[in-house]
Amino acid sequence: MHNVDDIIANFEILDELDDRYRYLIELGRELPPLPPDAHDEANRVRGCASQVWLETAVDPGPAHDPVLRFRGDSDAHIVKGLIYLALALYGDRPASEIAATDATPIFAKLGLGGHMTRQRSNGFAAMVERIRADARRALAGEMPQAGPPALH
Repeated sequence: MHNVDDIIANFEILDELDDRYRYLIELGRELPPLPPDAHDEANRVRGCASQVWLETAVDPGPAHDPVLRFRGDSDAHIVKGLIYLALALYGDRPASEIAATDATPIFAKLGLGGHMTRQRSNGFAAMVERIRADARRALAGEMPQAGPPALH
């Protein structure tokens, strides 16, 4: 998975909005497949116009700060790219860092905010809130530490 700084740098060299969307779609195609059994209500993200599923796994971390790992999927190509972006920003990080990280400035740096439909922007915000809520729950000991999802 590309890191967020590389993604931002790639977006900065793309002048055309269509090129930025194509790149976002390409990122979404790089997501590892989410098994069919993970497309369930427990993993469904509410607040998205498209179907979005996020699977969260918790690994024990240093100093009682568990590390969260995520996998995701959507039925919409651009949304899959937004999932990739969210996972690049938040995945494999300590819960305290995830809970404290605001995605809004990163999203603004990509230059998509003013061009995305309100539904997609709200959907991205719903994904981010779900990820951050899972981090807060992990910090509170409310999520079982079952190890990371098997990444392909």
